[in-house]
Amino acid sequence: MFYILSKTLFYFLMPLTWILICLGLSIFSKSAKRKKIFFRWAVGLLLFFTNPFFINEALLAWEIPATAWEKVQKYEVGILLTGISNAQKDPADRLYLNKGGDRLTHTLILYKMGKIKKILISGGHFFKNDIQEGREIKKILLLAGVPETDIILEEKSLNTRENALFTAKILQEQFPNQKYLLITSAFHLRRAKACFEKVGIQVNVFSVDFYSQNRSWLPASWLVPNEKSLYYWYVLLHEIVGYLVYKIVGYA
Repeated sequence: MFYILSKTLFYFLMPLTWILICLGLSIFSKSAKRKKIFFRWAVGLLLFFTNPFFINEALLAWEIPATAWEKVQKYEVGILLTGISNAQKDPADRLYLNKGGDRLTHTLILYKMGKIKKILISGGHFFKNDIQEGREIKKILLLAGVPETDIILEEKSLNTRENALFTAKILQEQFPNQKYLLITSAFHLRRAKACFEKVGIQVNVFSVDFYSQNRSWLPASWLVPNEKSLYYWYVLLHEIVGYLVYKIVGYA
């Protein structure tokens, strides 16, 4: 039930939903005064949520900053969280990486640099086309020259809470009292790290897959509306609410 709610509730957090609600109230309200108020709210929300400067500032405040390669220590296990592929694409004979593909490529770089000795892939994303993401990621790593003995699969988890729970069991059994590096998207690291610490696994973090950009004061960065900003606000609000919900129910 929690899994279903967590995947449906957040559709109501989309700024576009709020804008459409205001427009609908403006259109169907019988009061001329209310029509104007709701219309102004719709326009105001649209201007705010499509402004790239505001969302970039919010992302910069929320995302965990990147770590320079030379500052990364050595770890026994690098934990790679899945959820980085497009399941709605044929032919189903390969893995189609989404924007989060940084999680995979940076994990591979960390391994090749000797920063992590083992790669633990966590996530049970089972798709209608029978593509199992963790196994496909493992195939890519094998093709890239990573020995099979250095790859561990955790395929049961369906959310961040379960990522931590099931990964903790593997780490405690196979790699107790070692140093672990958690690798996931920058916007998701706060919740992921809190989940792992909640189950007794202390991790350091490595941010990838950034939505934010370096701060810019050029006019184009704060005067020109951008449709991507609406989606970025949804991603950020989705994650913040998810983090708060996890805190409330004791998952983080």
